Amino acid sequence: MSELRKDPVIGRWVIVASERSRRPSDFVSSTEDRQPPENCPFCEGHESMTPPEIYAIRSGSGVNKPGWQVRVVPNKFPALGINTDHVRRGVGMYDQMSGFGAHEVVIETPNHDHKLHQLSTECLATVMRILQDRLQDLQKDIRLRYILIFKNEGSQAGASLSHSHTQLIATPITPIHLKQKLEGAESYFRLKERCVYCDIIEEEKQQNKRIIYENDGYLAICPFASCFPFEIHVFPKRHQSDFFASRDTNILLADMLKIVLSKVCAGLNNPPYNFIVNTAPNRFPRRGYWATLSEDFHWHIDIIPRLTKVAGFEWGSGFYINPTLPEEAAEFLAGLEVDTAKSK
Repeated sequence: MSELRKDPVIGRWVIVASERSRRPSDFVSSTEDRQPPENCPFCEGHESMTPPEIYAIRSGSGVNKPGWQVRVVPNKFPALGINTDHVRRGVGMYDQMSGFGAHEVVIETPNHDHKLHQLSTECLATVMRILQDRLQDLQKDIRLRYILIFKNEGSQAGASLSHSHTQLIATPITPIHLKQKLEGAESYFRLKERCVYCDIIEEEKQQNKRIIYENDGYLAICPFASCFPFEIHVFPKRHQSDFFASRDTNILLADMLKIVLSKVCAGLNNPPYNFIVNTAPNRFPRRGYWATLSEDFHWHIDIIPRLTKVAGFEWGSGFYINPTLPEEAAEFLAGLEVDTAKSK
């Protein structure tokens, strides 16, 4: 029978439709249109095809030249622009704001065919450090409220280029989805004087029904109220509100991501997926700021394989229908043996 499950942070209800239960073999990933390397602006040797780099790790080569390991460039077609004046105004009853912000691309590897989970643990840890560095650098601008770090893997997940990359978009407002999480975490903290995410970690470890993988620093689960089949949340086991606070455990984070993403790709036929870092917003005193944010919010990563489509019921109701029990999804992924020795 179907059942409704409530997200303990934002209060959203999810319908888990077990009678529609779908196994991993039921999900068929479509063949991706692979852009040929000769036309790819992110490949080594094509540095002139991107805007001038912001930052790079390279071995003795010149700026905007081949010889790099990881490269950060402005998005050529940015959603928001850092050189735009930050202007707010009213248009009748409506509110309007100029397109101020920032949009950067972190190119994770010079090789066109290497995916994030195929990088060595050390290289993946380096990518995490660069994301943290860019996050902290952008946070110096007090006009920016939030920096969203996300990855679209595959065209069905929103990627316009197949070469592996992650994006950062900095906005002058806090996104509504994150605000719901912040408000839910604050409400829980005021009631219980504990972090809701820390409680989730302890509860999941006690129940041991939805754990995919755990190491000394991180825990990966299929959440109790998963909106999507095989949805995964990755938490640092130590309470931290900011993604950049995990620098000293980046090698453990890299190990976690490498294994979990390898399981997803091996078990679900290399599905398109979205990867989202939920970190605390910039904390400059202002209206709407609360002092307990460092205690009540816990940064985490969402990994969402794109196996189903959002349709009219979801858009109209705000409910999501998940055809796969999170417990079954976690059991399947946890049981997969993956070979991560052949890193690139």
